[in-house]
Amino acid sequence: MNSKWNEKLNQVTENTLIVGMDIAKSTHYACFVDERGRVLEKAFAIHQSREGFEALYQNVLRAMKVHEKTDVIVGIEPTGHYWMNLAYFLDSYGIPLVMVNPLHVKRSKELDDNLQTKNDKKDAVVIARLMKDGRFSYPRILKDIEAELRIGSTLRSKLTEDLSSIKNRIIRWLDRYFPEFTQVYPTFGKMAFATLEKTPLPQDIVGKTAEELVFLYRQVEGMRAPQLPKAKLLVDVSTRSIGWTEGLQMARFEIATLIRQYRLLEEEIEEVNSQLAELAKSTEEYVYLSSVPGLGDATVVDLLFVVGSFSHYEDPRQLIKLAGLTLRENSSGQHQGRKQISKRGRKRLRNVLFKVIVPLVRHNEAFKRLHEYYTTRQQNPLRGKQSMVVLCGKLLKVLHGICKKKVNFNKHHMMNDLHCLEVAS
Repeated sequence: MNSKWNEKLNQVTENTLIVGMDIAKSTHYACFVDERGRVLEKAFAIHQSREGFEALYQNVLRAMKVHEKTDVIVGIEPTGHYWMNLAYFLDSYGIPLVMVNPLHVKRSKELDDNLQTKNDKKDAVVIARLMKDGRFSYPRILKDIEAELRIGSTLRSKLTEDLSSIKNRIIRWLDRYFPEFTQVYPTFGKMAFATLEKTPLPQDIVGKTAEELVFLYRQVEGMRAPQLPKAKLLVDVSTRSIGWTEGLQMARFEIATLIRQYRLLEEEIEEVNSQLAELAKSTEEYVYLSSVPGLGDATVVDLLFVVGSFSHYEDPRQLIKLAGLTLRENSSGQHQGRKQISKRGRKRLRNVLFKVIVPLVRHNEAFKRLHEYYTTRQQNPLRGKQSMVVLCGKLLKVLHGICKKKVNFNKHHMMNDLHCLEVAS
């Protein structure tokens, strides 16, 4: 940690112009500070436009000349997605951009004036002064395939959320008009959707035989063999339904609309998954990541989306920190606090890791053996969930190693590590 901090401190010298910026949707504020934290020029407004960015660049060049600076570094407090346009603009001019933790900005506001005042101009100065102390991080400006994967994976997540929302609306509709439907179809399969498409209301089923329903559902595209027992049960429950009997005309229109939206979202998600898989397969790291038994295409795409290129990270501990898996402890005096993961990182990365670690433990021999060792060792055995967290960090180390060395996964190397652990214990 100290070496990284020293490296950041060394980046800010007496020849560096520090530009602190507070980011907003339409108008940013920037101020110029020297290496001692002295304000060289008060905060000024920058419009979120080509003209505004060009004006900022010209101001930076002028300030460097006036104050005899040879280097410049721009720092921001990330606010949603509004900073990304500026990031690509600065990158085109080769100006380094760094990020300051919003929590640090919030807690540092009162250091200068002992006031809780918050405004954009003040925030710009606070950001600049945190930068001169080396309290910043380096963002990754995604390009080419990485940018495509990021946008595509975000789109897939939003479409999946929309699909879940439509499904909940369908369930709400059924609770009103056909509450017995879930007795026949606990899950939404092809026959369930065929039923909702052809006979959504109990009134549409009453008077028909099971054979007639099967013939009717077979006409739905993609429905080949409707189940006769399901159709018989459907006839039975429809005769004693307690569903609403009013407003049926618009109820039919509503469920038809929801079904169309659901099918459309399914098709769009399938198309996005297909394109993401093709993009992922075109990357060099896909070969190495997919060589790990238990990692499917969807997981590899998610990992490449959240992390980017694994080989860009110098140390796997950076990835563990990115995932928020580093341990934190609250201890004071004789009180010894419990160690827990910090969760200060990318929640999406933790979700991907936790989702994939269970099938890995089941189907990957090396991870399965390692999980058994952690939970059954004589000294300090871990609970199941604790072991899973440790294995998430181990997975990141393995993925970083194979991508950095450009080799496929080898379970025997992990077995050797396990043998060393068993000998040491």
